[in-house]
Amino acid sequence: MKPPPPRSTRRSPSTPGTRRRIGALVLATVVLAGVAVGYTVNASGRGERPAAAEESFELAGPRLYFRSTQEGNGRIAHRPAAEQAPDAPRTTGGPSCDRFHAAGGTALCLQRRPGVPPRAYAVVLDRRLRETRRIALPGIPDRARVSASGRMLSWTMFAVGDSYAGSSFSTRTSILDLRTGYLVKNMEQIPLTVDGRRYHAPDVNYWGVTFARDDNRFYATVSSKGRTRLVEGDMRTWSARALRENVECPSLSPDNRLIAFKKKTGGGDRGRPWRLHVLDLKTMREHPLAETRGVDDQAAWLDDDTIAYALPREDGRGTDVWTVPADGTGRPRLHVARASSPTPVR
Repeated sequence: MKPPPPRSTRRSPSTPGTRRRIGALVLATVVLAGVAVGYTVNASGRGERPAAAEESFELAGPRLYFRSTQEGNGRIAHRPAAEQAPDAPRTTGGPSCDRFHAAGGTALCLQRRPGVPPRAYAVVLDRRLRETRRIALPGIPDRARVSASGRMLSWTMFAVGDSYAGSSFSTRTSILDLRTGYLVKNMEQIPLTVDGRRYHAPDVNYWGVTFARDDNRFYATVSSKGRTRLVEGDMRTWSARALRENVECPSLSPDNRLIAFKKKTGGGDRGRPWRLHVLDLKTMREHPLAETRGVDDQAAWLDDDTIAYALPREDGRGTDVWTVPADGTGRPRLHVARASSPTPVR
């Protein structure tokens, strides 16, 4: 017969004293964790919550609106449309936005909010820049467009990755009809025709929508199997057809005759392998613009002859807005310092 094992002199975990110490330790841990979480949440929100527009700030033309980084807060500002000096005084007081566009008395403000995981919102604003609708979005704000009438809105979010220069990115593009209230959360399911045949692929991505004046026709980029194409879409029939390859981020001119776009050329700089081009929709002929630096932006038309776009500053701190003639002549000119999302309001 084996002798019984020696009795331990240590107190069993089930004794009252040990239970009290464990309970106190758990309580302290919970309290400290709560304090840490609360501090993190509060710290992430301090000074980062997007600001609303001041009461006197509204959409009125002729002005150029833009996202100002002069004060480091990304608030929308404006200045007279005829102003040419890059550092001319600007009127601030608009909402804080990561991307901004406006037309026809409607503005679209994409806002990235702090948190884990990151949150974003598409905020629809009226002429006085008061919020009329807010839509929660996944991903990182990338492109924003409003049709000339102010009825149709579109935005693109990066779902995976944050640059078109590589292959590891995924986008989600939405379209909102303010008249009917109908929201297309992701246009990837739109029936697409390529070379006269219905196209199916699991890797289809759309981005960079631009609307025609009739609020029915639109243009966008579609990417699949390593190729990008310009598509023409029809809202009534909810269909799209490919028109041309190697066209990204189209932007329709005010007279609806031309499309400005970025074309991958293999040149460019700082990981931006694109050059701005203009396509004539009637002849389907294209020409490069005088801007030879790589532009990763959806250009904006200041008028039928002038294109505006954002480029990173030489010091790497933010972007500036530049302009270039649409006919391929002239040279690039710095238009607004420390700014992005140029938006003319006529």
